[in-house]
Amino acid sequence: MKYARILATALAVGLPTIAAEAQSMSPMRGEVNSFTDVFAVRVFPANPYDQKIKVEIHVYDQDFQPVNARIAPGTFQLAAQASRPVLVVVPFDGAAERKVRICTESIPFPNQQTQIRAQICGKFFGHRKF
Repeated sequence: MKYARILATALAVGLPTIAAEAQSMSPMRGEVNSFTDVFAVRVFPANPYDQKIKVEIHVYDQDFQPVNARIAPGTFQLAAQASRPVLVVVPFDGAAERKVRICTESIPFPNQQTQIRAQICGKFFGHRKF
């Protein structure tokens, strides 16, 4: 038992640390005041990987139900180590406030070894001023 602990400690100390990279989006939170029946948010999805990825932007309400928002562009390819702006316009649908989640999803290319869809979401609040 004593040797097993020593071996485990030696392995843990001797192994190199592995940095995990994750796609990102900024900002991750925001509040917007609007005098119209919609509010707009500009987000910046980023690709930390060394190869291009395909990205889709989706908008959900606070219960993760899809929201009929306008997204420009909604789907695009993002170069390695790059980011780009995306404009999201969300309707209030008659409410005075709206909470939404804007999500960046990376879509695997066909014929790749890994077929994992990564998703990262930010929370945004729209306040309608009358």
